[in-house]
Amino acid sequence: MIEIVGKRGRDMDRRKFLLTAATGIASASLLGRSLAAEGSRSVADIATAADPMALQDSGATGPLREFRLVAGQGETEVAPDEVYRNWMYNGQFPGPEIRVKEGERLRIIVENQMPEGTTVHWHGVPVPNAMDGVPGLTQEPIAPGESFVYEFEATPAGSYIYHSHVGLQIDRGLIGPLVIEEATPHVAYDRDYVLVLDDYFPGDPQPLGGMGGRGGMMGRMMGGGMMGMGRQMPPYEGLLIGGRLPDDPRVFETKRGERVRLRLINPSGATTVRAAIGGHRMSVTHCDGRPVEPVTVDSLVLGAAERYDVIVEAANPGVWPIVIAAIEGNAPPGRAVLRYADAAASALRDGVPEGFSGGRQLYYQDLQALETLPAGRPDRVFDLMLRGGMMGSAWTINGQAYPNADPLMINKGERIRFRMSNHSMMLHPMHLHGHFFRVGDALKDTVLVAAHMGRAEFDFVADNPGRWFFHCHNIYHMEAGMAREVRYA
Repeated sequence: MIEIVGKRGRDMDRRKFLLTAATGIASASLLGRSLAAEGSRSVADIATAADPMALQDSGATGPLREFRLVAGQGETEVAPDEVYRNWMYNGQFPGPEIRVKEGERLRIIVENQMPEGTTVHWHGVPVPNAMDGVPGLTQEPIAPGESFVYEFEATPAGSYIYHSHVGLQIDRGLIGPLVIEEATPHVAYDRDYVLVLDDYFPGDPQPLGGMGGRGGMMGRMMGGGMMGMGRQMPPYEGLLIGGRLPDDPRVFETKRGERVRLRLINPSGATTVRAAIGGHRMSVTHCDGRPVEPVTVDSLVLGAAERYDVIVEAANPGVWPIVIAAIEGNAPPGRAVLRYADAAASALRDGVPEGFSGGRQLYYQDLQALETLPAGRPDRVFDLMLRGGMMGSAWTINGQAYPNADPLMINKGERIRFRMSNHSMMLHPMHLHGHFFRVGDALKDTVLVAAHMGRAEFDFVADNPGRWFFHCHNIYHMEAGMAREVRYA
């Protein structure tokens, strides 16, 4: 049985909001339709297209919010005397926080100033298919010097990720947080922080097999190479929280008596981490953006692309470590700091948080969605075997490596079940685009399948037609073929 775990902060008077809010923004359909034409558009075209009346005519109910992301070269200090130079959004690493309210209409203009094509995927948000950002499936890559406009409705509320979906660009630094705030939160809190958890790769990532072929979704291994000789993870040099190594940690401030909401998101290229906080327990309130009945734990595990929102009761003054440690691989732990305002002279508490040496761990079966989940027998079942990482050349699903793999065909309205078994020595965070799925009594979009014959299954309703990607969110496994297209008939 696999256990799960679990940049800027901004103070928000959430209790006041909960007490004074009389009405919320009406939640709109999950499907929403695209207002942007497929293909790249120039900035001049974008300016003339920004017509709020056109949005109203489309049926959108919320106001328009526009953001600009420029993918290009950047640099930032991740520790004293440690400068990270790579590709970034708006010169920031992680990319700038995009924060909007539930029901608003998002327009994001993405400009590519890099030497190769790119896309942006809005991980976890069930966007219209043309806005999903998968090269070769939902759009062509944005060419160097070109732009693309992504438009979709900000619904449902939750903590999400945006990232490149081309090749290994996640490990070049092209990641960032997307927060859709609830119209009516189901938990009270005083402060709201996003913690971006990441693995640190300061160089130019390469396929682990050392014999990558195509670029883009591409980069598929043609031989065993180092992978076949036992190298299972990239040579990460550390773990980051908010783009900082432990020598220069992010500091998250609080005051005694406050309730602090921490949005833990893991957009890393390959690393599953355990997270814990010294001197404090965590009340898990959301998984993969969706609200759950609060459950109190001492530690949690986050696979690549998983997210958990937790509430921390600030009842133990001092300066406390927030620690993440890799489940697989040899990357040194990452650390941030939870500091009470009245503890400025206190030193950081040493030692390992209690959550790493015992206490209650989070399991999928602890999670119970607040929404009513559809029940019933599936109309269609797919049995999927995950394999790779030995002397073979690829990571596969049922022996096939994407893109030379059959699509999984479904029909609109069907209830679908995926049953996965892992015949490899590494765990796999499996992600389905465009849909939430049911794992036990929770709604998620990414699920961990444990190594060494681990099993997992999920159900979803085919309610968002299109061509959708299903893949391991370890990007090195994805690039080596562990992916399929889920296609509506």
